[in-house]
Amino acid sequence: MATTVVMPPSNSVALVTKYLPLLDEQYKRFSLTSMFDTANAEFVGANAVKLFTYSSVGMADYDRNAGYVTGDITAAWETFTISQDRGRSFNVDSMDQDETLNVLLPAVLSEENRLHIIPEVDAYRFAKWAGTANIGAASADIVPGTTDVPSLIDAAEASMDNEEVPYEGRILFVSPKCYQGLKEKIERRIINSEDNVNTNVEFYDDMRVIRVPQSRFSTAITLAQPTTAAGDGGYTASGYDINFMIVHPSAILQVMKHKIIRVFSPEQNIEADGYRVNARYYHDTWVKNQKVKGIYCHRAATSA
Repeated sequence: MATTVVMPPSNSVALVTKYLPLLDEQYKRFSLTSMFDTANAEFVGANAVKLFTYSSVGMADYDRNAGYVTGDITAAWETFTISQDRGRSFNVDSMDQDETLNVLLPAVLSEENRLHIIPEVDAYRFAKWAGTANIGAASADIVPGTTDVPSLIDAAEASMDNEEVPYEGRILFVSPKCYQGLKEKIERRIINSEDNVNTNVEFYDDMRVIRVPQSRFSTAITLAQPTTAAGDGGYTASGYDINFMIVHPSAILQVMKHKIIRVFSPEQNIEADGYRVNARYYHDTWVKNQKVKGIYCHRAATSA
């Protein structure tokens, strides 16, 4: 007696439609720098952003006979060109997808986003800020248990205070080693009846504390440029480890102009019997020329 095998209907369209919006949410949740993305940038052409800047001069004595001393105002448009256009394409075989009960494709999409795309975007941004000329900067190696991390952060705050960077809104990014040193130097009192001890430092001097994996936290990175499927891609840290960085949002201009992950079903993929995934991120970040002191970077003194 012949056996009839009934194949389940293709659900590739429903799967993709359901899952792709979650990737954008994942980017915002796992990215450590997406808070600075702006949707209000004024684009000039396809790859340039313009920002109006101006500077003026201070007061002078008023003369009762001659009146006011005239002051100059300098105004100009700064042009920022987007430089990061990164992407990758890969296939998920239709039988692999079927034999894993349709969990392989979502897992691949999620892991690509979480393990590769988001870390690279964050690492690029931290390195770009750290490499900007004339930001606040210092260097010292941090030794947990020995280094007085709070005093280093206090000195950074004082430097920014002297530059009249606004107090409100500063964000403190810290490496794991720096965070450990910070926790060690903060005293806490625990009530005897307390059964849930939490030593996390979520705010320091009203600054939100965000922990950054050291792999994303370097003064420079090298972006891989593979031309074949065998190339690993991604990035490698190639500068000094960053210990901590204080950032005021007003100092940053950041755009994610184009962010897309497209999935083609096996019926649409003419190159192979499987799902075709194309991921592309077109973005950049800059420190505004007149607000460079809104960034303070403390790095290791010894090269990693």
